[in-house]
Amino acid sequence: MNKNWLRGALLALHLLAAGAAAAATTITMASTTSTEQSGLFPHLLPQFTRATGIEVKVVAVGTGQAIDIARRGDADVLFVHDQAAEQKFVAEGGAARRYPVMYNDFVLIGPKADPAGARGKDIAAALARIAAANAPFISRGDKSGTNAAELRYWAQAGLAGKGSGYKECGCGMGPALNIAASTGAYVLADRGTWLNFRNRADLAVLVEGDARLFNQYGVMVVNPVKFPQVKAAEAQQFVDWVTSPAGQAAIASYKIGGEQLFFPNAAR
Repeated sequence: MNKNWLRGALLALHLLAAGAAAAATTITMASTTSTEQSGLFPHLLPQFTRATGIEVKVVAVGTGQAIDIARRGDADVLFVHDQAAEQKFVAEGGAARRYPVMYNDFVLIGPKADPAGARGKDIAAALARIAAANAPFISRGDKSGTNAAELRYWAQAGLAGKGSGYKECGCGMGPALNIAASTGAYVLADRGTWLNFRNRADLAVLVEGDARLFNQYGVMVVNPVKFPQVKAAEAQQFVDWVTSPAGQAAIASYKIGGEQLFFPNAAR
């Protein structure tokens, strides 16, 4: 037998085995656009990979879509921000447990001149003024956690309608902010994506500080009993790391212009 051929065959087998091992250490995470578009995941996930050797493939969509992906068993980990929907997912058997991991807040963004007079600390009152003025308002309209929060605030305002300026884009947070910037519209955003948003034009934060704007994130391992294909051990390693002192410190260290975007609260 030709020795060079044998060495080549052994090398090929080694590379195949290495490739299989690498594939076994990749997990899929369904998450919301805010964790991706804020820049958190590019900061956070390489640190997890260095600590564990596990790669994370992120599917960043609205929270509702992310939960639907997990509900089909097409993700190993779910990392989103709609607590009521997350608790329902757990109650349905989609995950054994929901872990709080971090929070930030929502802010109402609009033109600096604020033609509707929305500026203040009361989100429901601000929306009432926007509706009364028929001012342009861009809703994500995508079943995301941000969209769910926005609809709660409209309901709390007790309005018969949202005004003729209300438009749904069916898009992520970044595109919604871009539309608002180009049209001088109001929009509800998570603070993390807003801080990482560069195309601000004449937009500014008009409403913040209302306790109702609190925005909690949760993380879950998709149930391997229900979905045997789930890489539960590796997914649990991610959950354990992101809620550990190391993972929580990594979240806290992510800043833009010296401002912290997310606040860890796994131990709460």
